[in-house]
Amino acid sequence: MKLQTIPSHIAVIMDGNGRWAENQGKKRTEGHREGANAIDRLLDVALEYKIPNISLYAFSTENWKRPITEIQAIFGLLVEFIETRLDTIHEKGIRIHHSGARNKLSKTVLSKIDHAMAVTKKNKKLTANFCLNYGGHEEILSSFSRVMAARKAKKESLDKAISVKEFEKYLYTSPLPPVDLLIRTAGEQRISNFLLWQSAYAEMFFTSTLWPDFGRTSLEEALLFFDSRKRKFGGLL
Repeated sequence: MKLQTIPSHIAVIMDGNGRWAENQGKKRTEGHREGANAIDRLLDVALEYKIPNISLYAFSTENWKRPITEIQAIFGLLVEFIETRLDTIHEKGIRIHHSGARNKLSKTVLSKIDHAMAVTKKNKKLTANFCLNYGGHEEILSSFSRVMAARKAKKESLDKAISVKEFEKYLYTSPLPPVDLLIRTAGEQRISNFLLWQSAYAEMFFTSTLWPDFGRTSLEEALLFFDSRKRKFGGLL
C-alpha cells in the first residue's frame, strides 16, 4: 500500500481486551494476553511502513481502580512480554521508552522496564513508548513542577514565562515528537486522559475493532484515513 504521508508518531488506546475475552467465553486475563500479541503485530507492520514512534496506553493512573487480581495479571503479562520478547525487539531495532510516573510500580516492574530501555537505547528504527502508570493531567503537572525545580537548581527566575520548548523537555514522552495520529479501538470515542499535550493537533481514528483483533488491515485503514486528511494546524492551505 502506497501512502503520501506517514505519521511520525502514532498513539494507540488499546481498548477492548476484556470485551474480547467475554465474547470468547474466556477470562479477562486471556484478553490481555491476546492484546500483547496484537502489540507484536502492530510493531511489525509499523516497521514495514517506517513509522518512527508509537505510544501505547498500557496502564493508566485510573486503572488502579480495577480489581487487584486483574492489575496483578496485567503487570505479570508486562513482565512476561519483556522477558520473552526483548531479544527479538532488540534485533528488530526497536527502542523501548517508558512514559508515566514511577511511583506505585513495583521494583520488579521498574527493573524490567529499565533493563529493556538500557538494552535498546541505541536502536533507531522504531521507538515503542509504553505509557504505564500514565495520566495526561499528572504528566502536565509533573512537567511544570520539574521546570520549576530545574530553574531553582540553576538559580534562574521562577517568574519568567515558560516556553513550549522548555516545558516539553520535561514531559514523560521527551524527546518524542507530537502525536500525528491517535487510534482508539473498541468503539469508544474519547481520549481518556491520554497524551493530552502531545495530541493537540492529532488526527483521531476510532474503530469498533477490539484491540486483540487489531492487525495489519486495521492499521492500514487508520493510515489511509491519516493520508486523506488535510492538516492545516490552524492556518489555511
